Amino acid sequence: MANFVSRRQFTIEWAHCDPAGIVFNGRFFEFFDWGTWTLFGAALGMQPSRLAGAFGIIGMPLVDVSARFLAPARFGDVVELASEVSAFRRASFDVDHRLSVRGELAVEGRETRVWARRDAADPTRIRPQPIPEDIVARFQVR
Repeated sequence: MANFVSRRQFTIEWAHCDPAGIVFNGRFFEFFDWGTWTLFGAALGMQPSRLAGAFGIIGMPLVDVSARFLAPARFGDVVELASEVSAFRRASFDVDHRLSVRGELAVEGRETRVWARRDAADPTRIRPQPIPEDIVARFQVR
């Protein structure tokens, strides 16, 4: 079985870049966040703002992130970001991201996130919540 992959194309804007016209490395983490929310919206068939109410979660907080920079992305480049969940665990999951420029892999990244709810005893805290099996099933392509 394959994983559901979300793809998003966009143009690198000047605001993404440093003065040399190369994407500032911190922006890729913003792109990864876009990719995760776009992926979940597409797989679950709803806008990300509706996930909390639909599934009783407060969100999917980021607990780890990494990137490997292979080639620059520059002002005006049309890039494609491909995102997929590579692993589901009881209450956490990994999302792999691949950003390509002109069909060549430029950046790869990984996020680890937690399916989280408010703590009933202390609403200022959050707690992991098991990811429902029907959610996991929506990320598998037969």
